[in-house]
Amino acid sequence: MSRIGKRPVDLPSGVTASVSGQTIEIKGPKDTQSFTATDDVTIAVEDNAVTVTPRGSSKRARQQWGMSRTVVANMVQGCTEGFKKELEINGVGYRAQMQGTVLKLSLGLSHEVNFEVPAGITVTAPKPTQIIVEGTDAQLVGQVAANIREWRKPEPYKGKGIKYKDEYIFRKEGKKK
Repeated sequence: MSRIGKRPVDLPSGVTASVSGQTIEIKGPKDTQSFTATDDVTIAVEDNAVTVTPRGSSKRARQQWGMSRTVVANMVQGCTEGFKKELEINGVGYRAQMQGTVLKLSLGLSHEVNFEVPAGITVTAPKPTQIIVEGTDAQLVGQVAANIREWRKPEPYKGKGIKYKDEYIFRKEGKKK
């Protein structure tokens, strides 16, 4: 039994859901998103809530049950509030700035990194050492933040690099004489 899949997804005021076949479309104040579920689950809208139930008791149906419910819940949250990831840059001379839709990163490389921000995502750099990634699609926000972090992951000796705001960097001791 999926503990996550059992719970219905409540629709807040201002959010509507419509199901046609295996596709659910969520409309909210910020965005409209749709998701096509596999044939292993059934999606229904009743009493201002979305319920996901498995078709059968196969392992795949049980896997898709919880995953589909989580995707629907993320769509509802994205259409109402949106998602946000904050990144911090540590290191001497490491900085970021926005120029139009391009994020320019100085990360100690021989060249500046120009990161093209995809459509549907808003990236801001309020300080030279802070990057904020916002959007309505949870997967896309996380992927963009991970792609930015990939340019210079934090290293364990001095902690230099790009890290998530709440991330803890396990520090190592350097060489001994």
